[in-house]
Amino acid sequence: MATARKSRSIDETASRPAPALARAGVRPAKSRGQNFLTSGGVADRIVKAAELCETDSIVEIGPGLGILTEKIAVLPRRSLTLVELDSRLAARLQERFADVHVINADFLAIDFAALAGDSPLKVIGNLPFNVAAAILRKLSDNSRMISRMVLMFQREVAARIRANPGDDAYGALSVFTALYWKIDLHFTVAAGSFHPRPKVDAEVLSFAPHATRLFHNDEERDVLETVRASFSAPRKTIRNALSHALGIDATQTVRAIERAAIDPGTRAETLGVPDFLRLAQALRTELDDA
Repeated sequence: MATARKSRSIDETASRPAPALARAGVRPAKSRGQNFLTSGGVADRIVKAAELCETDSIVEIGPGLGILTEKIAVLPRRSLTLVELDSRLAARLQERFADVHVINADFLAIDFAALAGDSPLKVIGNLPFNVAAAILRKLSDNSRMISRMVLMFQREVAARIRANPGDDAYGALSVFTALYWKIDLHFTVAAGSFHPRPKVDAEVLSFAPHATRLFHNDEERDVLETVRASFSAPRKTIRNALSHALGIDATQTVRAIERAAIDPGTRAETLGVPDFLRLAQALRTELDDA
């Protein structure tokens, strides 16, 4: 087991990103959603929220200049793996943190199961804004391999992730997230805490997997397809949205909705996770009986 260590001292800090990026030959790319966190105080709050301990295996997504990494690297832990897309930043991270495993790759393309091995991971990251929702989707697909996550998103995306039924921001992303995770903490990070400064604030969310999965493995596909179909036409009733998206007869759709004890005239944004679970099961029963 690793003990507390100090990172290699070099002539750059993540709190002074412009000269550090210049030395690395990196110009922040809007197409990659690169906005580098500069606030040490925010970094401290993120690491604290992860509730790290000496037995943890940790993965950091998009470490950039290492402002979070330097907070984690001095703590006792089992292992720390960094996944960084930019090859120049990855090389400098490996130089700076000699005892940390750096993977130079697109997180969306890596084999997460191989990364996790046989022990649950804790995941930390200031996610690139342009692919943050896709990264969350991949992490949710692998939720059984994760014990806790602390992730940063564009504030509008974060609002969608943690929204409840009836909220203006509530949608498919809200339901997909709630199927796998309980969000037990969130806080806002001002746009001025980044370089370059984005147009909007960010938000940090802390995720814990449900103690008991809400559905069986063989039900997962039906549940996810039901949620997608239900939100495919937000202005339509649940009856019309499902019939159109799933390509099934309206009579079958109504029977399934009523079997799930849902009003066919309601809209998806009023339904909670238990409703979608019942609806997915009812649709499967109706289609199997047809």
